[in-house]
Amino acid sequence: MTPAALIPDGVSANAAIAVCAIAFVAGLARGFSGFGSALIFMPLASSIVAPRLTAAVLLIIDFIAAAPLIPNAWRQADRKAVAIMALGSLIGIPLGTYALLQLDPVTTRWIITTFVFALLLLLISGWRYRGAEHASISIGIGGLSGFCSGLAQTGGPPIVAYWLGRPISAAVARANIMLFFAGSDFFSAVSYAATGLITPDSLTFSLVVGPVYALGVFLGAKLFGRASEAIFRAICYVLIALAAFIGLPLLDGVIR
Repeated sequence: MTPAALIPDGVSANAAIAVCAIAFVAGLARGFSGFGSALIFMPLASSIVAPRLTAAVLLIIDFIAAAPLIPNAWRQADRKAVAIMALGSLIGIPLGTYALLQLDPVTTRWIITTFVFALLLLLISGWRYRGAEHASISIGIGGLSGFCSGLAQTGGPPIVAYWLGRPISAAVARANIMLFFAGSDFFSAVSYAATGLITPDSLTFSLVVGPVYALGVFLGAKLFGRASEAIFRAICYVLIALAAFIGLPLLDGVIR
């Protein structure tokens, strides 16, 4: 089967190349920091191909590409804390999936870009939750993250803002984030499969985009601990902001 045969009808070769380029940059962010891939990938890729296809492809490729990082995350993470937060995602993911199914593509793109801008501001602000740890708070944050994941695979910032504010090391925080999203991706896969969002087109297109994304995740993971985290995160924030801006439906017909 040729690569062209793996590209869905309605997606041009140039569009597929653009999605692959976006996936590589998104993978770098994911491998290094444990989050950020969807905030880069979704606004840009969903302005090129349908949001439903974009979300399904990202879910598939992220689940597979991040799998090699899970054993180390399992060893380092606070597994009890991750499990409690994952309970919330079980509620949020189906609600987000339902919203993705019911909304038209342009409305979905507006919601995605608005979410991305809001969550980016949360990250840049430096605000972190530093209060006492309660199961209800963890479940609520997991639910919010799950809704964002179900709608657009953008559930990272609430989780990041919470765990970076806890009195734990950066390595444990990163491991918690990665382990949470391993579970969240699994729940999303079940939800997407049950509602028909995982289609033959999304599976075959993942074979095109996935290897490029996996390369980005691999290189990003290699950079963790070898480069300045502050500088790299600053670059990630700039890329996320540019992705959200370029992905605005308002710019359709101007730069696309």
